Amino acid sequence: MPTPESESFLRKKPTVPPTFEGVDLGNSEAVANARDAIIREQWVQVMMARLVREEMGKCYHREGVNHLEKCGKYRDRYLQLLKTAKVHGYKGYEQNYMQDKAEQNYIQTNYPTTSQALGSKGSDFRLGNTLGPKGEKF
Repeated sequence: MPTPESESFLRKKPTVPPTFEGVDLGNSEAVANARDAIIREQWVQVMMARLVREEMGKCYHREGVNHLEKCGKYRDRYLQLLKTAKVHGYKGYEQNYMQDKAEQNYIQTNYPTTSQALGSKGSDFRLGNTLGPKGEKF
């Protein structure tokens, strides 16, 4: 029977899903809650892999030479969990999350566009470029 959760534990428990979907990035409290939920979910996965690994070790020790037959379910589950049970943090999710479809098609950079780089003469006269307007060397 599970133990009852205390009120202080329930207050700290995240109430948002572990994604940035539907989170207003201007609201710092909502962003902090999403970050917390993402980190908690990643740690739950890591701890689950750790528990399976410990059970697999106990089974290997208990079964001895028959461990290949008897402990296969632990081994398969552990190998499955190893693929996903990593703590990546929230920064990559947050920086790569596009809140709007219009933002997905536009990536803001400091580099000039092709027409800006080539200029009105049709050539790129920036330092390091050796070709002139018709491809000849300067």
